[in-house]
Amino acid sequence: MNPDWRSRYEVMVRAAEAAGKLALGFFDRDIVVDWKHDQSPVTVADKTAERLLRDSISAAFPGDGFLGEEFGGDPSTTGYRWIIDPIDGTRCFIRNIPHWATLVGLEYQGEMIAGVSYAPADNQLFRALRGEGTFKNDRRVRVSDVSELDQTLACYSGIQYFQKAGREQTFLNVMRGVDRARGFGDYYGFVLVAQGSCDLMVDFGVHEWDIAGLKVIVEEAGGRFTDWDGGADLKRPDCLASNGRVHDAALALLK
Repeated sequence: MNPDWRSRYEVMVRAAEAAGKLALGFFDRDIVVDWKHDQSPVTVADKTAERLLRDSISAAFPGDGFLGEEFGGDPSTTGYRWIIDPIDGTRCFIRNIPHWATLVGLEYQGEMIAGVSYAPADNQLFRALRGEGTFKNDRRVRVSDVSELDQTLACYSGIQYFQKAGREQTFLNVMRGVDRARGFGDYYGFVLVAQGSCDLMVDFGVHEWDIAGLKVIVEEAGGRFTDWDGGADLKRPDCLASNGRVHDAALALLK
């Protein structure tokens, strides 16, 4: 294993845990919510957690670049870029729902090589380094063996995102093709796919920081992660994660 990858991966895990625990200190408390221009919420917990991540990573690896939800992008001089969502699921966070996570992805020369999802409210840490598999805390996890779409348990983010994009019928096409569907949005649906609890996650309205690290987590668990055309463009608002076996059938319905 590339020692530069390994050293950054180890720092990534520690930094994500520290940032998540910091955010947890603000959870289920009276907290001021501000609204950004796109009408998404932000709190002092989001900003403080992202600052901790940036500061701790920069101290260890000066010159690495960043893309974060709250503080934007900084260029890289090393080929490495950290993609950060300090609280994925801020709407859950502000409503005192414990399904939110600190997400960190690591990119090297345009390739996603590592990802961490840490949900401090239930102490679930998903982590993956390219070529080494996906782990939930200290246990290796893998996607399910379900091979037929009509036997699939699917997750989705929320129908309103599809409605806003004029893709409500597309969403319904997919949901009619599966056995059951559950609205496990944000990071949660993706890690459920990675651990084999769900077989498919369909999402729309995402940003790069929402999914960069999750892509590695799903793929290293044996799954597949694409946009709705089967490509690998993380800048698109649409994505599909699966156990791999039902992926093509779901893509066909999305098209």
